[in-house]
Amino acid sequence: MQCPLLYRFRVIDKLPEKPSPAATRGTVVHAVLERLFDAPAAQRSAPRARSLVVREWERLLAKRPELARLFAEDEDTKTAEDAGGAEGAEETDGAGDAAGKRLAQWLAEAEELVERWFTLEDPTRLEPAERELFVEAKLESGLRLRGIIDRVDVAPTGEVRVVDYKTGKAPRPEYTDGPLFQMKFYALVLWRLRGVIPRRLQLVFLGGEGDVLTYDPDEEDLRGVERKLLALWDAITRATESGDWRPKRSKLCGWCDHQAHCPEFGGTPPPYPLTIQPRLPEPRTEPEPQAGTQAPVARAEGPADPLPGA
Repeated sequence: MQCPLLYRFRVIDKLPEKPSPAATRGTVVHAVLERLFDAPAAQRSAPRARSLVVREWERLLAKRPELARLFAEDEDTKTAEDAGGAEGAEETDGAGDAAGKRLAQWLAEAEELVERWFTLEDPTRLEPAERELFVEAKLESGLRLRGIIDRVDVAPTGEVRVVDYKTGKAPRPEYTDGPLFQMKFYALVLWRLRGVIPRRLQLVFLGGEGDVLTYDPDEEDLRGVERKLLALWDAITRATESGDWRPKRSKLCGWCDHQAHCPEFGGTPPPYPLTIQPRLPEPRTEPEPQAGTQAPVARAEGPADPLPGA
């Protein structure tokens, strides 16, 4: 877990987060790469893919009109009434032009990412078995895992390849554990769901110069991932019961929407919305008794009175 407190803000408090241009661009690019495979193989060209960018952006905007505000700076959102008269109208027109330029630049960057994909894979030679596949599996422990896989390829021999697109740059070798853990998570879910371990996990990075990272998992890998997930879920359960969610400062803090609520930045988290469950202390073992005295029994103290609503 990158930051326990961020997990709380998102999952328990459900604090709203502002959409970002980078994340929204990733959504559009993923949609283009998914929809491109609707066309016959011979028609899956870079120009066709580029032409889908605007269409997918408009489709997304229709579902989420608030995304239009991504390209308007605070001063650009002033209305003619706020600014006053004809001068305000001129400022509004200028703001609209600036927002239009930002949108055009953003769309061009998305088109570049889409076009770079053609230097990494050849869609005319691919026939995905699944695209944007929702998977869900329940472990023997009862823990339920779910996720959405960008693409699943199945060879004529039955071997499975799991593919995930990333619109950022490829990480340096010492920082690949995080992205690969996500892929191993998908592999674990597919294994538990279908009984087949994917032959290959493939990360396609579209940022920078573009790169492809592959990994071939085995059963030992996936059992290790399962153990880590169970340990993580145990930690989440204990934090949920106790309300003890601690921040973990990192370089990612600069992109966090919740700094105003984070103690690392002088903020205060909102009141915890769940009932805190009292926990029994760990058993305490007394030292060996001296001769002639009664041996004490290792014991655990009883819980305090339950909180209202417990």
